[in-house]
Amino acid sequence: MKFGIRKPSIRKSISARTSLKRQTIHRFGLKMPRGYGWLRDPKKATYNKVYNKTTVSFWSLLKKLFK
Repeated sequence: MKFGIRKPSIRKSISARTSLKRQTIHRFGLKMPRGYGWLRDPKKATYNKVYNKTTVSFWSLLKKLFK
């Protein structure tokens, strides 16, 4: 598990926004309500919850500095 600042990756952020899987789920309305990720994949949901609480985004730090 990672602690601290996450290293930004422009390639990964672009591929996540333009992925075919995400687009098809969006178009066909197969989305689940926010917070229901634990129904689809509980192991991944718990990992993501811990990861997001223990790490900080590089971009959020920049926003705080220049606010």
